Amino acid sequence: MGTENEVKKMGFGRIGFQELLVVFGIALLIFGPSKVPEIGKAIGNGIGEFRKASREITKSIDIEDNKE
Repeated sequence: MGTENEVKKMGFGRIGFQELLVVFGIALLIFGPSKVPEIGKAIGNGIGEFRKASREITKSIDIEDNKE
């Protein structure tokens, strides 16, 4: 892997508004207007579960550090 500057030079980084519009447009074309809200909800639920799990892991690590 490269440094952060090398990654930025290659064009990788944060997703902007235009990129989100392109992704949304492609999803709309592929899945149709009836499936896009369902997919968005599933992705949102997945992100929420991931955040919850990472908070629990962080909390358990902090508890272990405090025991020592």
